[in-house]
Amino acid sequence: MAEKYTNFSAFYAFYLTEHSNRTCRQLHFLGSSLVLLCIALFAYTGNGQFLLGAPVCGYGFAWIGHFMFEKNRPASFKQPVFSFMGDWVMYWQLLTGKVSFGQQDAVRKT
Repeated sequence: MAEKYTNFSAFYAFYLTEHSNRTCRQLHFLGSSLVLLCIALFAYTGNGQFLLGAPVCGYGFAWIGHFMFEKNRPASFKQPVFSFMGDWVMYWQLLTGKVSFGQQDAVRKT
């Protein structure tokens, strides 16, 4: 990623191209779901270890997806705020079917 994006819309179009591998997207979704679970468990138990586990789950699964399946460097290394936002937009779009879990290309449905 040579270009530094100044608006999220342009970044997100790039972000989707960096998540074209279905296994990478699935690992992102799994990691993000575990982040939500960690936060819920913290809220329920008050155990701070769940909060420590949240970024490990989120970034761990995402980075495995990038390094092992997508074969690229995570966008979070260059633009962490937009990347964090992109993770949650893609998560929602996976839930709502705008981004596919199974197709090899992460094509946005209009």
